[in-house]
Amino acid sequence: MYSAQSIQVLKGLEAVRKRPGMYVGSTGPEGLHHLVYEVVDNSIDEALGGFCDTIEVTIEKDNIIRVEDNGRGIPVDVHSDEGVSALEIVMTRLHAGGKFDKKSYAVSGGLHGVGVSVVNALSEWCEVYVHKDERLYFQRYHRGVPEKPVTEIGGTARHGTVTVFKADSDVFESVLYSFDLLSKRLRELAFLNKGIRIIIRDLRLPTEKWHEFKFDGGVREFVEYLNKNKNKIHKEPIYFERTREQIGIEIALEYNDGYNENMFSFANNINTREGGTHLIGFKSALTRTLNEFLKRSKHAKKAEEGLTGDDVREGLTAVVSVKVPEPQFEGQTKAKLGNSEVKGAVEATVNEALNDYFERNPKIAEAILEKTVLAAKARAAARKARELTRRKNFLESSGLPGKLADCSEKDPRRAELYIVEGDSAGGSAKMGRDREFQAILPLWGKMLNVEKTRIDKVLSNDKLNPIIQTIGAGAGDDFELSKMRYHKIIVMADADVDGSHIRTLLLTFFYRYMFEMVEAGHVYIAMPPLYKLARGKQVVYAYNDAERERAVAEVFGESEDKIAVQRYKGLGEMNPDQLWETTMNPETRNIIQVRLDDAVEAEAIFTTLMGEQVAPRRTFIEQNALSVSNLDV
Repeated sequence: MYSAQSIQVLKGLEAVRKRPGMYVGSTGPEGLHHLVYEVVDNSIDEALGGFCDTIEVTIEKDNIIRVEDNGRGIPVDVHSDEGVSALEIVMTRLHAGGKFDKKSYAVSGGLHGVGVSVVNALSEWCEVYVHKDERLYFQRYHRGVPEKPVTEIGGTARHGTVTVFKADSDVFESVLYSFDLLSKRLRELAFLNKGIRIIIRDLRLPTEKWHEFKFDGGVREFVEYLNKNKNKIHKEPIYFERTREQIGIEIALEYNDGYNENMFSFANNINTREGGTHLIGFKSALTRTLNEFLKRSKHAKKAEEGLTGDDVREGLTAVVSVKVPEPQFEGQTKAKLGNSEVKGAVEATVNEALNDYFERNPKIAEAILEKTVLAAKARAAARKARELTRRKNFLESSGLPGKLADCSEKDPRRAELYIVEGDSAGGSAKMGRDREFQAILPLWGKMLNVEKTRIDKVLSNDKLNPIIQTIGAGAGDDFELSKMRYHKIIVMADADVDGSHIRTLLLTFFYRYMFEMVEAGHVYIAMPPLYKLARGKQVVYAYNDAERERAVAEVFGESEDKIAVQRYKGLGEMNPDQLWETTMNPETRNIIQVRLDDAVEAEAIFTTLMGEQVAPRRTFIEQNALSVSNLDV
């Protein structure tokens, strides 16, 4: 029975507000969104126990969060040892919750009973409504402290818990939630817990935004979603679900004809971004199994050295999800699973399941082996390309491209690299820059679409190699974030179709071969103005049509025919001092940081826009064409 006696108490809450980063990771966007995840995780735990099938998350005006579920409702009866309602204990004490009682939850995520009390402590105010046994109970808190005891406020036909809170602006750098970031996490949870319905709504805009997620196929459907616009080597994902040594293991994998590895791993619904023992076990078993099948296949002589892990993961999309009764994570935010027993359980399960699948589907096994053998050949070619690049760098002393105008600053944290489209604009940028901390690398011509080629072609490409050399951190598996020579990589291209194409090709390259750089927030897009408006000595720059109209009305205060309006077709039309003033001066410029809030959606959009299939790209264009502005004709 789930009652007050199920709640065990390990006391103390005072330190949370003093050191919030220890409990939610940071006081930035990551920590802010973590508050929502912790409340949702409690509802997910109810769902894992079979007591809840619908969860609703609402971002209300003023960035207030409401999380509702139709579970059993947090116990409200008086705890025999503590003398107060179990609801108050759960909301106000660290290490208090049903997750310590194995009878209440066999498997759980969250912060092991810390989560919801930490959310309460870091909120300006929080309210909890519990629908239980046909009665509605309520308690409100101010910065973690109850305003009154738990009160019965009416009857109800529902069951479940509603938590409403406003994050404390005295604690967090910003209390502005990202709808896309929350949607990413809730979509993951719906994939990982098949059959659960999760709804998210954003009521902050005049037009409501919302998503509803429900996936009866679990991680099989997750892989299908990730691979939906790719050319698949086999029609349906390889899928298996097992329980071994009390560890629930659910895995789906599917190969496509691309060159990128796309893997997601989870433990107790938590995205283990840094992997861990479950992912090690999966990778090890996959490599071993395919090498065993290679030995007795027609491809054996083509790959005499055998297949490496990189070979067998080229073009692989996989989701590995485990449910562990006693998870051990490295770090408070749980980026890596540490349980040693999980590796063996996953490894044995994958070995058995894949052997069984390949024995029953020999044609699929042969198609995958053919793909991996080609990858092995490309790996050898890439190794030669790397050696050639390193030898060339050694012989050319500095190893930096001749067109690079470097800066004098040696501290990467203060240095900026402008990657500029065209020699003309590059010349203006070189003359207009601050030589102390701004480096300029001009590009020439259209570069390679890396979505359609292997790394050996990327490393030897004459358009991309100068970028790799200049940034100085390598590419692909060799990329090392700590070796970056500049911490701001700013893409500066014309505000036209060609400029957009250049930006897209560059971002695709960064995403596929310098992913950590994008993830860490080192990539920016320069925003040059579209218009120069002048009357006499008075000059105003406008970055879009709305700004131009506002400048005409508010700055000049007269009709546009009395004002000289110049529409910039390219960066090369600006002289150096104009380029500095509008696009390069840190005091006055507009630059947009490239953020990776939703890796799943990013994967989908790069595949759609830059991949081999034309139909999805056509559909995307048709759906978004009317939203395009400043399109040159």
